[in-house]
Amino acid sequence: MAARFTDAEIAQLLAEPKPSPDDYRARLRLRPRSGHERAELDVRTPSGNRFRILLRQNMRNALDFSAIIAHAPPNSNLFFRLRRYNGRSHEHTNRLEGTTFYDFHIHMATERYQALGAKEESFAEPSNRFADLCEAVTSLLDDCVFRRPDTPQLSLLDGLTP
Repeated sequence: MAARFTDAEIAQLLAEPKPSPDDYRARLRLRPRSGHERAELDVRTPSGNRFRILLRQNMRNALDFSAIIAHAPPNSNLFFRLRRYNGRSHEHTNRLEGTTFYDFHIHMATERYQALGAKEESFAEPSNRFADLCEAVTSLLDDCVFRRPDTPQLSLLDGLTP
């Protein structure tokens, strides 16, 4: 059975500081797989919570991408998607609100959409904070309180985008 979280629990998971490994940029380097490039990074917090960043970039359409932060509940091998940062490659409709848009957008897990039986992160809002996968990853890391190492590196997420 899939995990369910209240809006307060979701906010608490998002606000929990998450340490990034020293080599997180190298581990987020995209690798080809079935028409897409993909990457994953697992992170465990001092409290024991497990999170995963998942990246996907379409190899033919630069606007078709996702950057996802998911949480692995204790004693589960399933991940609960807390946020998903999507490119402007498709139209999105919020079923409950009846709103439709075609833009870069951020999906957010909500109690309401879980109760509906939809994917936990079905609700989305347009965003002008990113225009490519690299900027979406930066937004995700900032929004979800990832603590980056102090070591200087050449540029943010070298090699992430083609």
